[in-house]
Amino acid sequence: MAGQAPVPSSCDCFVALPPHTASPAVIFGKNADRPRDEVQEIVYVPAATHRPGDKVQCTYLEIEQAERTHAVVLSRPAWLWGAEMGANDCGVCVGNEGVWTREPLGETEALLGMDLVRLALERGGSAREALEVITALLERYGQGGSCKEEPVPFVYHNTFLLADRTEAWVLETAGRYWAAQRIREGSRNISNQLSIGSDITAEHAGLRERARGRGWWSGHGEFSFARVFSLEQQPPRMEAAKARFQAGKELLQQHAERGQRLLQTLRGLEQQGLEGMRELLQGTVPPCPEELADLFFDCVEAEMKFYT
Repeated sequence: MAGQAPVPSSCDCFVALPPHTASPAVIFGKNADRPRDEVQEIVYVPAATHRPGDKVQCTYLEIEQAERTHAVVLSRPAWLWGAEMGANDCGVCVGNEGVWTREPLGETEALLGMDLVRLALERGGSAREALEVITALLERYGQGGSCKEEPVPFVYHNTFLLADRTEAWVLETAGRYWAAQRIREGSRNISNQLSIGSDITAEHAGLRERARGRGWWSGHGEFSFARVFSLEQQPPRMEAAKARFQAGKELLQQHAERGQRLLQTLRGLEQQGLEGMRELLQGTVPPCPEELADLFFDCVEAEMKFYT
C-alpha cells in the first residue's frame, strides 16, 4: 500500500549466562519476523512413551519416533508441525534463524529447521543432547521444503541457539554440514548470519574435506566456518542482518558491564558483613545485644536495597 511503513525485519536469538547475569540464572530470548497474517500458537505437548516402530509426521516428512519424548512448550506457526522456539521439562531452550550459504537449498520436502527445533526439545535432556539430536537428523534426512504457507517457496538453511541451566551452544548449518560452538559463560547472540569462525567445538566429520573439495578452503591455515561457507554475494536479508547482529552483541555487552558492576557491589556487601562478623567473634568490637538481635534483619534489608 502506498505510504505504508516498511515491514520490520528482525529475527534474532540471545542467551546470557553467569557472570553476565546478575543472579545465577540463564536467560534465553528470541524474536521472529514471521508473516504478519500467519497464525501463531503457544502449545503444550505432554511427555509421552512410544511403541517400537512408531513414526512421527513432521511438517513434510515422516520419521522414526523416539522411545520417550519430553514435555514441551512451543511457539509455532499454526500450519506446521515444528516450532520457532520452545522449552522442555528439562530446562532446555532452543530457537532458530534462517541463513543462506554456499550449499544449495533443498527445495524438495525434508525436515524444516523448525521441525528440528521441536525434535531437539522433545528428545534432548540437555543442550548438548539437543544439539546431537539435530545434527544426527540433519545428516540423515537433510533440511528443505518451504518455510511459509504461500504459493512461492521460501527456503533457507538454519542456525540454532540451544541452552540449558549450565551452558549454551550455537549450531550453524549449510545443507547437511554443520559446525557448533560451546558457550560456557557470558552472552551470545545469533541473527540471519553465519557467525562461527575458527572457534569450533564440534563439526560434521566431512566438513573440512567438503570445503576443500569445493575450492572454498585451501586445506591449510585457519578454518573459519563463517568465512568458508558464507556466500560471497549475500542476499539482502542477510546483508541487513549484519547491523542487527552487531547491535545485538553491543547491547549484550552493555548489560554485561552493568551485571559486572552489580556483582562487584554484591561481593563488597558480603565482604563487609563477613568482616563485621569476624570482628564480633574475635572480640575486636564489643557486642551490642540490640545489634545482635537485629543482625539478620539488617542483612536482609541491606540486600533488598541492593536489588532495588
